[in-house]
Amino acid sequence: MSGSGRSVLDLSIGGRVLHDGRVYEIRSILDYETVVGLDPATGREKALRVVDLAPVSEDSAPFRELEEIDEADLEAARFRMEAIRPLLEPGIGRKEIERRASEVGVHFTTLYRWLNRYEAAGTLEALLPRKRGRRRGENRLPDDVESIINEVIEAVYLTRQRAPAQKVVLEVRRRCLEMGLQPPHANTIRARVAAIHPRERLKRRGRRKEAEERYAPAPGSFPGADYPFAYVQIDHTPVDVVLVDDQYRQPIGRPWVTLAMDVFSRMVAGLYVSFDAPSETSVAMCVAHAVLPKDEWLARLGLEDLEWPVYGLMDTIHVDNGAEFRSSTFRDACALHGINLEYRPVRQPRFGGHIERLLGTLLKEIHDLPGTTFSSIKERGEYQPDKHAVMTLKEFEAWLATLICKVYHLRIHSGIGMPPLKKWETGLFGDGRETGRGLPKIPGDRVAFLLDFLPRFRRTIQPDGVTIEGLAYYADVLRPWIGAPDPDNPKSKRKFTFRRDPRDISVVWFFDPDLRQYFRVPFANQALPPMSVWEYRQARDRAREEGMKAVDERRVLEALEELRERTRESAARTKKARRSLQKRRDHRERAATVESTQAAEDVSAQVPEADDDIFQVDEPLGEIE
Repeated sequence: MSGSGRSVLDLSIGGRVLHDGRVYEIRSILDYETVVGLDPATGREKALRVVDLAPVSEDSAPFRELEEIDEADLEAARFRMEAIRPLLEPGIGRKEIERRASEVGVHFTTLYRWLNRYEAAGTLEALLPRKRGRRRGENRLPDDVESIINEVIEAVYLTRQRAPAQKVVLEVRRRCLEMGLQPPHANTIRARVAAIHPRERLKRRGRRKEAEERYAPAPGSFPGADYPFAYVQIDHTPVDVVLVDDQYRQPIGRPWVTLAMDVFSRMVAGLYVSFDAPSETSVAMCVAHAVLPKDEWLARLGLEDLEWPVYGLMDTIHVDNGAEFRSSTFRDACALHGINLEYRPVRQPRFGGHIERLLGTLLKEIHDLPGTTFSSIKERGEYQPDKHAVMTLKEFEAWLATLICKVYHLRIHSGIGMPPLKKWETGLFGDGRETGRGLPKIPGDRVAFLLDFLPRFRRTIQPDGVTIEGLAYYADVLRPWIGAPDPDNPKSKRKFTFRRDPRDISVVWFFDPDLRQYFRVPFANQALPPMSVWEYRQARDRAREEGMKAVDERRVLEALEELRERTRESAARTKKARRSLQKRRDHRERAATVESTQAAEDVSAQVPEADDDIFQVDEPLGEIE
């Protein structure tokens, strides 16, 4: 893979980009796909396609895996991120920076330096202290110290007396010494204080009215969503339609859709459709779809004529409290890419109303599809969804993309008084009265971005490679690290970071700590076919039922082939078997996204010609909620 790591492509006016090995300075933005760049060497301007641009690497922070980062350094970076976050909006001047510096207890020149470093690289890594400390995962704060910090914040800071953060630092230190505990670094404590949501801070410190006026959302509004990608909401829902498999065109069940929405414009930012229930993978795929340009994805569906000009790194992702959103992988990946992660307050559904209304709007349109289950048994009546189902998952995905881009984005939205696409364009490019924010930044390496959100493992490397869940993987890139000792504890073996796409576990991705890159590592046993993690576990459990105590790849392969053969034999007869077969096909095809940024071109299966009536909009375009 390429070595640009977590660097970002800055598409703002004045930003510097690479094109054909030459550095250009962006002078103007023509549209979503094209900017005008100035070549400083020749003084000539040139139209540049966004998809052909790369970051200027010398301003990039060194690419590091989370396990390599010292916990204290990571806390310091988080504190710095929270300190500068209010200053990242357009139009911030010296007065605002000086005021914020006073609030967080640092000199304003220090805040300037943090702000410049972050704007140059665009990731949390840019804010890490320059020194190298102990590795992350060692010497985390003891539970007793964490309890003291939380108690002091409650008793000293979140009170009507409005004590400064420095008083919290001193009181935590006093209590720790009194109990014979090692006090945490002051930055660690300040990071905890800075992470408190402003709404909570104002309310608890005697300014409840101001908190309600500023942050309690009025109907149809969302505090802070003042420009494109300031806030993106993500949620899931089962879809009220039965789909059929690709081969036999027989019903196999309802899919799930994970949707991301830009709150400012109400544009659909990204989606992921699957037969699998919501998980870390569906969240990762949806975020990646929202952040990265969608040209390749649309081409895979045969929808090159559609325009879906939404991409870029969002400031904040706003989600509910589901387990898939609270995984350490998701939280850490958001932090590394400078994305603030905000959870919906418990028992306050109004904070998730925008995405839920969008899901409801789309579900209404789905009720016109053949095979719909409707929203209730009463509404369904005598209609039989299985009997009328006609669409495959890919055809439904294409239908949904068409509905979003050609209908939803172009209709007047009652909440904003204009079509979402118009609102998005105004927010980016301005409207003559207000200046737009310009094109958002995008990751310099699409594969690295997606890998950051996939499940990770820490493993030692043995002479036969690495083993994950009983499966062995090997490639020459692992050879220099076989039996490597831990640099901090030579008596122990060093553990390395691996990533895995659950949809296709025939390969894992190895992070080389010297080269600072990920490398593809396949099955050591090339006889093993591609498979999803769910398929593998099913075969493993089947083999164990037959008396195998430990994982044996030969027995697992035999069980896998037996299960697949039974699935093929019964595919034309049972819905469950057809669903299993279809999920395997979908996992294998979609996992190709991780292999290369050109994955869409490598997928051989294309969307069949759809009937005209599937894409027909019978009603005139009216106002939507």
